[in-house]
Amino acid sequence: MLCYWGAQVRDGFGLVQPDNVKHGNSGIRSVCPKLAVQDMSAGRSFSGFIRDGKVWVLRMRSEEYDRDGKLKQLQLQKDRTRLMVCGGDGMVILSDTGKVLTTDKPTVDKPIVCRPVDGLVNRQVIQIACGDHHSMALTNDGQLFVWGENSHGQLGLKKDHPPSLSAQHVQSLSGIPVAQISAGGDHSFVLSLSGVVFGWGKNSAGQLGLGDTTDRHIPTIVNSLHRKKTMSISCGGEHTATLSKGGAVFTFGSGSFGQLGHNSFEDEHHPRVVAELWGSKVSQVTCGRHHTLALVASSKLIYSFGCGLQGQLGNGEMINKSVPFPVDLPTECNDEYMIEKVIAGENHSFALFFKESGNESKPNPSRGILTLDDRMIDQWSENKAWRVVKKEINKVFSSAASLNGSFLKTSCDEHYQTSAEHCGLDFDLIKTSFTQLSKNEKAISEVVKVVEQTLLPSLNENPTGVESLRVYLLLPELIRRLHKKQRPVLTEALASKLLQLNSDARKVLEMYWSKLPDDWLKGLVKLFRHASANLIGRVAANDVNWDIMARLTFVQIIQMIYQVCRSANRNITKSNFIINEVNDLLDVLETTNDDVNKNWQWFNLTGQIQAVMAQRDYYNAILKNLASLPCVFNLEAKCSYMKNRVWQGSFQLILRRTALLEDSFSQLRRATSQHLREFWLSVFYTEDMRKTDVNKRDFFYNVFEELCAPESQLFMYNDKQTMSWFPTKLRVEKEKYFLFGILCGLAFNNNSVVHLPFPLALFKKLLNVKPCLEDLIELDPGLGKSLRCILDYSDGVEDMYMYFTIEWDGTVVELDPAEPGKEVTKYNRTEFVDKYVDYILNKSVEEVFEEFKKGFFKACDKCIVEMFEPEELRGVLVGNEEYDWDILKQNTTYEGSFYAEHPTIISFWEVFDELTPNEKKAFLLFLTGFEKVPILGMSAVKMRVRPPISFTQDHLPEALTCHALLDLPVYQNKETLKAKLIEAVNHKRGFWEE
Repeated sequence: MLCYWGAQVRDGFGLVQPDNVKHGNSGIRSVCPKLAVQDMSAGRSFSGFIRDGKVWVLRMRSEEYDRDGKLKQLQLQKDRTRLMVCGGDGMVILSDTGKVLTTDKPTVDKPIVCRPVDGLVNRQVIQIACGDHHSMALTNDGQLFVWGENSHGQLGLKKDHPPSLSAQHVQSLSGIPVAQISAGGDHSFVLSLSGVVFGWGKNSAGQLGLGDTTDRHIPTIVNSLHRKKTMSISCGGEHTATLSKGGAVFTFGSGSFGQLGHNSFEDEHHPRVVAELWGSKVSQVTCGRHHTLALVASSKLIYSFGCGLQGQLGNGEMINKSVPFPVDLPTECNDEYMIEKVIAGENHSFALFFKESGNESKPNPSRGILTLDDRMIDQWSENKAWRVVKKEINKVFSSAASLNGSFLKTSCDEHYQTSAEHCGLDFDLIKTSFTQLSKNEKAISEVVKVVEQTLLPSLNENPTGVESLRVYLLLPELIRRLHKKQRPVLTEALASKLLQLNSDARKVLEMYWSKLPDDWLKGLVKLFRHASANLIGRVAANDVNWDIMARLTFVQIIQMIYQVCRSANRNITKSNFIINEVNDLLDVLETTNDDVNKNWQWFNLTGQIQAVMAQRDYYNAILKNLASLPCVFNLEAKCSYMKNRVWQGSFQLILRRTALLEDSFSQLRRATSQHLREFWLSVFYTEDMRKTDVNKRDFFYNVFEELCAPESQLFMYNDKQTMSWFPTKLRVEKEKYFLFGILCGLAFNNNSVVHLPFPLALFKKLLNVKPCLEDLIELDPGLGKSLRCILDYSDGVEDMYMYFTIEWDGTVVELDPAEPGKEVTKYNRTEFVDKYVDYILNKSVEEVFEEFKKGFFKACDKCIVEMFEPEELRGVLVGNEEYDWDILKQNTTYEGSFYAEHPTIISFWEVFDELTPNEKKAFLLFLTGFEKVPILGMSAVKMRVRPPISFTQDHLPEALTCHALLDLPVYQNKETLKAKLIEAVNHKRGFWEE
């Protein structure tokens, strides 16, 4: 049964004879045609009815045509009609096979002519929508097409895009899993499967719900409807209504006729719930030109509001209503029928009823896009009807929208919570499904082909909406389950697409990564690390083409994930990211450098020098690229990279031993960044002018001992004088901190371990890592532990009478200047401690530290420094105190006439074992020029021992520190050896003589 009410129209629409039309109260009429109405639509120019799969159309009266036309059946092709929608100018028809036909603007003297829509041929359309002057179509693979006028941007293509008679693809929505489309007067809406609402087009009355009246030319998310569990949308002439899962109705836009139902005739620019319908469990809402209908199917009630001047509200009054009011339906409607659908037209309203027995044809529900699910995968696994299976695979895996709409976490409606923090996917379901799919070799091979050739090339680097990013979570899990031979190409293509994403999309994806289950996150790292390791290993084996630089995308992804894990404090160790093949590449570079240095003349004579130098530059370029992605380097590789850099020449300091600071500062002031960073430091003393690394290590040892001594007044010290920090009040020229920074940078650049008694906070600040309370505890244990007690105190801290006022370095400071004298309470104690730490380690020393930092990075490349973690950077500059003397002995080699069992060597180690701990440290300084152990541990100290070419019993042992080479005379007895060794270590320390 069909009920209708509103403006005057041909009695019964021609569906039945006029005397078979039943007239009820309030102008509501009903008809029960023999050939039942399956579905219908009403627009400004036409009303259309689907009966037995065929379309019947009635031309509506208008200003140009003062009476209704006759109901006529459209002569279409043999396909049955599934859906038909009427708009302002015409109508759009959808057949059961997915074909789309449209009519031109009607004229009085011409028959209705239908034509196929250009651009939709061979596309499987599942939904259609029609506005005043534009139309929309959704295909089963989730692609949205539009055509018609674009005066207000209603096509959603771009600003000033011309009107089009052929269907145009809205590419910005290509990755969105669309659930429904809707077209209004000159505006358009799309609803995603997770309830995200996109609107565009005319916005003169706020009908887009964006809080303003500015037209939009591209799809824009209606943030006000976020997480409202929107189930459907309907667009009117200049207003819009949405329906949430719980039955709540939101309206916005023009309210001049009361069509928003807010007991007002004002416009609304934001979605606002229709309070009068709250709790009614509305099951459908539909908008006409200036009125709205809401169906509560469970109660067999229809509510109407808005323009009623032509009776379209069905309440017996020809007035406008601004609040919902029940439609006065015929009594038999409640007794025998269920309301299946309500339709609001230009000035009419309709309701389709079907008997509860279900014997009559009911409206076809709107179909959804094709998505991947267990049922489909199970069917594929049966290996039946391969042609059908292949077609489905191509449909699903060529469409980002289809994949993004698959595997939603529907339990507790979690997918409706989709946001920049929540992806809405069911990870267990994905895992199970892809595991099952990977067992079917024929199907998975087809999937690989489709993903590589169609899906990945189609991905949009500027996606609209976060749902578009789900595909980047799905594909790695799919690739992980492929055979090893199938992975590399897809992994590389995926990495490339990830890096092409705009910054906003990448941030959202990184947020999704940060919340992945542990096994997924580790699997993601493993996928890209294996691909990277394989590629770098092939480079080291000289087994790849020279386009390697463009193919290191895997490593960039690993670095992105590493940063995510660090920021989110994920339980995934650094070892998961390290690529040991980088060490192989460094070994190749070191070998190449050695070959160039040792065989330069031979390469030059044989004409091979250009090829060898090109190969060296090639490896250097690759490593330089990798160095910007330091998470893949282990500590040994980082140090090796620093050691094997190619230097442009030598930067010389000519100094007097009696005026190290004065002379070095004078020359460093004039030095350029290029000389400091790219040239190897050479130190000459005016006393002998010999070029030797001994001089350089002597220089660093002495200059840092002098600068970091309390007498220098450069720094403040803790109570035990073991740790220093920058002062809040300058006692020396500010420039000295800049020069001190240059010296630290030079030491780093030249692989020199120096005396730098600073807490880890210094190295964190150089790497832009925020210092914490633990760093303050290291600097000042007493103060730091007191602050820790404040945080850990179980009771309130009010009785301690503490305030946000502190004294540091003789200065009283308000930690919260906006509220002087603020008391510390149990509620703000964390804020108090944070501000305390921040003041001491950051704010109080900001000016001085920035001078130091500026000098430090003048002398060394920031990108190389940033390869290291704060702990590692401190280790490189300061070394450590893990003195394992057994390792030193094991790593020692012997030259000349010496060997392990030589009597002098046996005596030497006996003497060494008898030394005190401080004497052993002094020996290390004597041997290497460093007091502490290098960051790589004692195994990095490879001592070589040889007898001098000529010597007497009066000669002292000598050390060439740059090579850890000990010249040990053959003494007559152990006692002489011990005395001479201690004298050498304690007196000259071996620095000034080779």
